[in-house]
Amino acid sequence: MVLEATMICIDNSEWMRNGDYSPSRFQAQADAVNLISGAKTQSNPENTVGILTMAGKGVRVLTTPTTDLGKILACMHGTLDVEIGGEMNMTAAIQVAQLALKHRQNKNQQQRIIVFAGSPVKFDKKMLELLGKKLKKNSVALDIVNFGEEDDEKTDKLEALLAAANNNESSHIVHIPPGPNALSDVLISTPVFNGEAGGSGFAAAAAAAAAGGGGGDFEFGVDPNLDPELALALRVSMEEERARQEAAAKRAADEPSRAEKVEGASSNSQDVSMVHNTDDKAAEETGNNAAPMDEVNALLHQAIALSMQTPPSDSVVRDVDMSEATHEDQELAIALQLSMQEDAKDGSSQSDMSKVLEDQSFMSSVLASLPGVDPNDPSVKDLLASLQGQSEQSEEKKKEDKPPSDEK
Repeated sequence: MVLEATMICIDNSEWMRNGDYSPSRFQAQADAVNLISGAKTQSNPENTVGILTMAGKGVRVLTTPTTDLGKILACMHGTLDVEIGGEMNMTAAIQVAQLALKHRQNKNQQQRIIVFAGSPVKFDKKMLELLGKKLKKNSVALDIVNFGEEDDEKTDKLEALLAAANNNESSHIVHIPPGPNALSDVLISTPVFNGEAGGSGFAAAAAAAAAGGGGGDFEFGVDPNLDPELALALRVSMEEERARQEAAAKRAADEPSRAEKVEGASSNSQDVSMVHNTDDKAAEETGNNAAPMDEVNALLHQAIALSMQTPPSDSVVRDVDMSEATHEDQELAIALQLSMQEDAKDGSSQSDMSKVLEDQSFMSSVLASLPGVDPNDPSVKDLLASLQGQSEQSEEKKKEDKPPSDEK
């Protein structure tokens, strides 16, 4: 970074009222001065810039070389400080600028004068060459910005001045004809803006901000060369915000499908729970109905088993079971009573049969009445005898099973 002190000579003559540069020559020149001032002060913290006018009532220093960019901008935008009128006095302005640089506080700063020439040059060529040689002798670099109408005489004079002041290619001249491009836009790519190093490394944003342009050409409005940390912080913040917005958009897009899945799952669970509830109710009803049926079947089987038993002792048990069953099922009680009646009929019929077999005369008459049967046949007699024997055995068994009567 070059350490230098710069004096900028601005043209405030009557030609600055022309509108061939947007919005006017003077305003276009003011923007370019702000651009260069911002670039110089930002390239090195110890660089100083001063402003003086070349027309009006005479050469006037608006501000001596200073590092305060705000002071420079204030003097350029104040209408009372800059009066437009008269003719440009270039030689006097360059001499005053050289004198201001001579009294700079930091003697290590290189000296530079930048001249904005937007009006005709009244001095002859030889005088300008002498002035240029003086600048070269005092190691003062000279930059010239030639704008306005194209004038060959003016161009020759300015080039002669530059050639006399140039020392090791430290001086430069820029010709900017009228056109749609602003002076500041053209100067960005010239050595007048970039300096001797061929580029200060600072883009036009800071200077454009100083000129009131706001640095709109840079991302987030901040030049990364001027403030890399702020530019990085803004870029990271923007990336995080973009990622957050994308995640929110994705989450919002996934919510409808997720809601549909949840609704489907809940409906399926409701269906399954309804099926389970139905099955449970059916199982409960089946169990409630099956329990009495099993009990009835068990009792019925027990009753049938008891009815098949012939011992008198079992009849007591059957009577007890029948009495217990009467309270539970009336139909079962009726079935048991019918079964007992049939047993009684079978017993009475067996007793009647035994009585008939004991009457031999009756049996002989019955056998004689049968055709083809001989009562005197030995086989018939043996059959009658065996029947009578079985009848007697059954009677004896009944007498034995009958409990003895209590003695008085």
